[in-house]
Amino acid sequence: MPWRTKEASSPSSANPSPEALQSPSSRGNMADKLKDPNTLGFLEAAVKISHTSPDIPAEVQMSVKEHIMRHTRLQRQTTEPASSTRHTSFKRHLPRQMHVSSVDYGNELPPAAEQPTSIGRIKPELYKQKSVDGDDAKSEAAKSCGKINFSLRYDYENETLIVRILKAFDLPAKDFCGSSDPYVKIYLLPDRKCKLQTRVHRKTLNPTFDENFHFPVPYEELADRKLHLSVFDFDRFSRHDMIGEVILDNLFEASDLSRETSIWKDIQYATSESVDLGEIMFSLCYLPTAGRLTLTVIKCRNLKAMDITGYSDPYVKVSLLCDGRRLKKKKTTIKKNTLNPVYNEAIIFDIPPENMDQVSLLISVMDYDRVGHNEIIGVCRVGISAEGLGRDHWNEMLAYPRKPIAHWHSLVEVKKSFKEGNPRL
Repeated sequence: MPWRTKEASSPSSANPSPEALQSPSSRGNMADKLKDPNTLGFLEAAVKISHTSPDIPAEVQMSVKEHIMRHTRLQRQTTEPASSTRHTSFKRHLPRQMHVSSVDYGNELPPAAEQPTSIGRIKPELYKQKSVDGDDAKSEAAKSCGKINFSLRYDYENETLIVRILKAFDLPAKDFCGSSDPYVKIYLLPDRKCKLQTRVHRKTLNPTFDENFHFPVPYEELADRKLHLSVFDFDRFSRHDMIGEVILDNLFEASDLSRETSIWKDIQYATSESVDLGEIMFSLCYLPTAGRLTLTVIKCRNLKAMDITGYSDPYVKVSLLCDGRRLKKKKTTIKKNTLNPVYNEAIIFDIPPENMDQVSLLISVMDYDRVGHNEIIGVCRVGISAEGLGRDHWNEMLAYPRKPIAHWHSLVEVKKSFKEGNPRL
């Protein structure tokens, strides 16, 4: 046979060992010893040391090699999936898994014998999907603050808006016992002085309030009012926890208020009560040929009261920003003792057309104080780098040159990172 010829011509056969010169009967006895497991383990270790070891006859080496190959084939048959379809699924979800059939152990010993396994039947995507669904459910539960049911009706004879808080449903638990002690605060914005609230209901997540609240307000002012409901959890020994809030911007959204209408609203997650700072209306107009930008401050409404009198002394400051740095600033006149000032004042900046995509405007509504520092009531920003309406207003101005474009903008609080030298919202 070829392997015999190769073995005979190999360098190792030039110096045969005494064991290699034994009689055929001795070789037969050695082959019979292969059936003994203890002897087989010793010989396998010897084969691992060297393929051409002079201490082991060639016939023994080949017998051991054949036994190893038979053992390897048996191991492969045991661990491979029974179905080709399942095997394909397994490879798809575990792409880095090494296929058993592609392993070549050569003349080395195979790994320790493994118990038959059903790994081919496992579908890892089921476990992954389960964890993802669990995370989604957890996040949704964290954001879910329940619902509140209330009704609105306007009393034309007494010029009073009647708000009836009916009930709440599926509130989150704020106490260690898995319950809450909820109550509701009611405001008719922008007036925060008139604050009304329901009774506290102990240890329930589905309280029934059924209480009426009256807000005197002329009918023509209803369009500018907002209903603000804040749901709290009462705590006798510490600060009350806020569960969430509901803000109804348009009181005529559900009905014309001539008859009582029941309304269901989702309670929005909040950790503190939202502060309505008011709104400002201004127009933007750009002349490309002259490189002139005109901002006309028209008026403000429902500004936050900053003085003890319940009013403010507001003026508007407009800053021209470039790459986060203030280049220029201009101001309007001061309007005394009002929350709804009217200005109709134009502020002009000279900006070349090629620099329009690098600048933005920061509009700050300030409260003038004769003694001390002037306070910021709220701000808004317009420009390419602004967000929401601020960006849309700027783009609309550029799309219609030489035409004044006016919009109402809500004022927002200045972020803590806002500094005079780094005026970023």
